[in-house]
Amino acid sequence: MRQNLKLSVVIPCYNEEDGVREVIGRMPKSVDEIVVVDNNCTDRTAAVATSLGARVVAEKVPGYGAAYKTGLAAATGDVIITMDGDGTYPPEEIDRLVDELVAKKWDFLSASRFPLTDPKAMNFTNRVGNWVLTVTALVLFFVPIKDSQSGMWVFKRDMLKRMRLKSDGMPLSQEIKLEAILRGGKFGESHIPYGARIGEVKLQKWRDGWLNLTHLVAKRFGAA
Repeated sequence: MRQNLKLSVVIPCYNEEDGVREVIGRMPKSVDEIVVVDNNCTDRTAAVATSLGARVVAEKVPGYGAAYKTGLAAATGDVIITMDGDGTYPPEEIDRLVDELVAKKWDFLSASRFPLTDPKAMNFTNRVGNWVLTVTALVLFFVPIKDSQSGMWVFKRDMLKRMRLKSDGMPLSQEIKLEAILRGGKFGESHIPYGARIGEVKLQKWRDGWLNLTHLVAKRFGAA
């Protein structure tokens, strides 16, 4: 519990055995529930997560968005926190971010990675891609989001009833922020330190970047 609120952390995973072990091990005591989504893992991710006290749910439809939609639906906390299972997002920041969400009376807080605390944590092409997508979101939707692609969010579970999340892929990261804003939620951002990844990189940067870009255009004109 934090601020008298039950906290649920949702972690989507595809073969993150080593990363999820570290992420769960770094969770603050305030976290009441950890939901790990097994998105067709072929390693011991599910077994490791279970052994560390997480509740594992399965999602057979492959994709970042599909995994998240299943995990968010399974979470029971008053506040939901998300992060990747590769150690890049800091569990140590959860208490501070929840306090900020409450203090500023926000409905949805997105953790901004920029400016990068450790420039080595993200390569140059990924930084350029993030910039392009963030500027595109600003131009199309007039929303001044600093980091449209961040995968760490802290939000009130009631927001799920208001948001219409459709993407099964990487675009869900930008979609959930846009939905929070467009559906009238009080939205804010807070800087976090972003770290180096543990394990194999799953992101296919050119494919996923193009999917995110086309999703923004489609959503702007009502086709997504």
